[in-house]
Amino acid sequence: MGGNNMGRIGVIGRLEKHPGSFEIVHLTDKEGHHFATRLQNVMVIGKGEKPWISLPKREGIKFDIIRDRAVRMGKA
Repeated sequence: MGGNNMGRIGVIGRLEKHPGSFEIVHLTDKEGHHFATRLQNVMVIGKGEKPWISLPKREGIKFDIIRDRAVRMGKA
Protein backbone atom coordinates (compact mmCIF):
# COMPACT_ATOMS: atom_id res chain seq x y z
CA MET A 1 0.00 0.00 0.00
CA GLY A 2 2.97 2.31 0.50
CA GLY A 3 6.73 2.54 0.91
CA ASN A 4 9.54 1.27 -1.29
CA ASN A 5 7.92 -2.15 -1.65
CA MET A 6 4.65 -0.79 -3.05
CA GLY A 7 3.06 -3.22 -5.49
CA ARG A 8 5.04 -6.24 -4.31
CA ILE A 9 3.18 -9.40 -3.39
CA GLY A 10 4.46 -12.05 -1.01
CA VAL A 11 3.64 -14.53 1.71
CA ILE A 12 3.91 -13.26 5.28
CA GLY A 13 6.73 -14.98 7.11
CA ARG A 14 7.01 -13.36 10.50
CA LEU A 15 6.10 -10.24 12.44
CA GLU A 16 8.50 -8.21 14.60
CA LYS A 17 6.92 -6.21 17.38
CA HIS A 18 8.75 -3.10 18.53
CA PRO A 19 6.99 -1.42 21.46
CA GLY A 20 6.80 2.33 20.90
CA SER A 21 7.85 2.02 17.25
CA PHE A 22 6.72 0.45 13.99
CA GLU A 23 5.90 -3.25 13.68
CA ILE A 24 7.84 -4.92 10.83
CA VAL A 25 6.49 -7.71 8.62
CA HIS A 26 8.88 -10.04 6.76
CA LEU A 27 7.57 -11.40 3.45
CA THR A 28 8.79 -13.77 0.71
CA ASP A 29 7.75 -13.29 -2.93
CA LYS A 30 7.09 -15.98 -5.54
CA GLU A 31 10.76 -16.08 -6.66
CA GLY A 32 12.05 -16.53 -3.11
CA HIS A 33 13.23 -12.96 -2.50
CA HIS A 34 12.78 -11.77 1.08
CA PHE A 35 11.74 -8.23 1.94
CA ALA A 36 10.42 -6.39 4.98
CA THR A 37 8.03 -3.49 5.40
CA ARG A 38 5.92 -1.78 8.04
CA LEU A 39 2.72 -3.50 9.13
CA GLN A 40 0.70 -0.44 8.08
CA ASN A 41 1.89 -0.96 4.46
CA VAL A 42 0.64 -4.57 4.26
CA MET A 43 -2.78 -5.66 2.98
CA VAL A 44 -3.85 -9.32 3.01
CA ILE A 45 -5.26 -10.41 -0.38
CA GLY A 46 -5.47 -14.16 0.08
CA LYS A 47 -4.69 -17.20 2.16
CA GLY A 48 -1.34 -18.96 1.80
CA GLU A 49 -0.23 -19.12 -1.84
CA LYS A 50 -3.73 -18.55 -3.29
CA PRO A 51 -4.88 -14.93 -3.86
CA TRP A 52 -8.54 -13.99 -3.57
CA ILE A 53 -8.16 -11.38 -6.33
CA SER A 54 -6.67 -11.40 -9.82
CA LEU A 55 -3.02 -10.30 -9.93
CA PRO A 56 -1.28 -7.96 -12.40
CA LYS A 57 0.97 -9.26 -15.21
CA ARG A 58 4.15 -9.58 -13.14
CA GLU A 59 2.23 -10.96 -10.15
CA GLY A 60 3.79 -8.43 -7.76
CA ILE A 61 7.40 -9.50 -8.33
CA LYS A 62 9.95 -6.68 -8.30
CA PHE A 63 12.63 -7.19 -10.97
CA ASP A 64 16.16 -5.82 -10.84
CA ILE A 65 16.94 -2.86 -13.12
CA ILE A 66 18.36 -4.90 -16.02
CA ARG A 67 15.56 -7.48 -16.05
CA ASP A 68 12.89 -4.78 -15.69
CA ARG A 69 14.24 -2.88 -18.69
CA ALA A 70 14.41 -6.04 -20.80
CA VAL A 71 10.79 -6.90 -19.98
CA ARG A 72 9.60 -3.38 -20.77
CA MET A 73 11.51 -3.36 -24.05
CA GLY A 74 9.91 -6.70 -24.99
CA LYS A 75 13.15 -8.70 -25.03
CA ALA A 76 12.28 -11.21 -22.33
